[in-house]
Amino acid sequence: MKPEATLRTRLIVARRVLRRVCAYREAIHDERRALRRKANQLRQHLPFTKLAIHSLEQQASDYGAEQMEATRQVLMSYGEELLHDRAGYLAALGFDGLCDLLSVNPVEREQVRREGVADLADLIFIHNLEESASHRGEDFKSGPLFEACFAAMGEFIRTAPEGALPDPFGPGGPLYGAPVRMAQPDGTVTIKRPDLTAHDASGSRVVKR
Repeated sequence: MKPEATLRTRLIVARRVLRRVCAYREAIHDERRALRRKANQLRQHLPFTKLAIHSLEQQASDYGAEQMEATRQVLMSYGEELLHDRAGYLAALGFDGLCDLLSVNPVEREQVRREGVADLADLIFIHNLEESASHRGEDFKSGPLFEACFAAMGEFIRTAPEGALPDPFGPGGPLYGAPVRMAQPDGTVTIKRPDLTAHDASGSRVVKR
């Protein structure tokens, strides 16, 4: 909020704030998963443990609810600004300066440069290149700036009129081909991978890459 703060400083501060927010949210999720695991352990003693299971599941749902909503608002606020680059980070820092600040690996940097990517949202949300060397090969996207954009995009999709938006994970969508994290009732997380096969006009099976 200091008028003399440069955009570079503002983005550094944003990353630190969002990293703390994400760590706080993850701690809440960890506690919820622990409560759900306890509930699952009691299922082998049903029906005598029915009430205890219900109590633990309710505790898991309620734990940190207010804090989660507060952090969601913070993430959405930052995410909306980042998706539209309202502050003008890219123009002020330049492509390489922005990649340096985001710790984009040189290999990925040159790849997206050749592809003509020159947009903040593309770097941190679509391609998820923030700290790219640390999560290379992972099946899911992560990072404080990505999580902020994800929250903002999720809110936009949630509040859009029914039928107004195409499926972002469908063919032609911006997230087509991206693995999706699915939270299970027991607190575990599984990865749902899309079917990237299609058929050409002759009926032959084609694998998209």
